Amino acid sequence: MATSKNYKDFILEQLSLLENIKCKPMMGEFLLYYSGILFGGIYDNRLLLKRTLSNKKYNMPEQLPYNGAKPMYFVEDVDNKELLGEIVQATYDGLSKK
Repeated sequence: MATSKNYKDFILEQLSLLENIKCKPMMGEFLLYYSGILFGGIYDNRLLLKRTLSNKKYNMPEQLPYNGAKPMYFVEDVDNKELLGEIVQATYDGLSKK
């Protein structure tokens, strides 16, 4: 099942507190970039983020974006813009230090 345009638009609105968010389509799904760094994606109407040491503290469940992929963190509470921005920032911080 591909991600719906409505869900993608909703997630982008929820991420609007952060500057430099880019969304790129990929085979019916969407990759998400923050300041040029791939931090996650929208897969089957789910927001999934790369796992880092800096976002581990949010205790998000792991899910696979697709068969054969590495597990990612599933963001269950996408309604809280401030918390979502904090989690994405923590993910970005963890990825940019690699």
